[in-house]
Amino acid sequence: MSIRYIGPGARLSEATVANGFVFLSGMVPENTDTGVTEQTRDVLAQIDHWLAQCRSDKNHLLEATIFLADMADYDAMNLAWDEWVNPERSPARACVEAKLAKPEWKVEIKVSAVVMV
Repeated sequence: MSIRYIGPGARLSEATVANGFVFLSGMVPENTDTGVTEQTRDVLAQIDHWLAQCRSDKNHLLEATIFLADMADYDAMNLAWDEWVNPERSPARACVEAKLAKPEWKVEIKVSAVVMV
């Protein structure tokens, strides 16, 4: 079995691809001077980018795990999520409150997908 490492770094790769499956690292906002809706849009744009690098897209998602620093931001996060996700191909999803690695991060999203054929 071959594994492709996409965007590798010393600590992590942005994504890995093996046997037709795509695994993205948890994506966090690059612009933290905004609210959770805008941070979520930022993260979803990164997910689009890295899925494309892996020959996939949001229509091939299998699952998503969303980490919120404060569950009170659930509705604001969902504003961006609902704009982005294809409602006919929405993945299995979990959303949990978690202490994120940096206090300015309000959201982190991790997804898995399949490669487009």
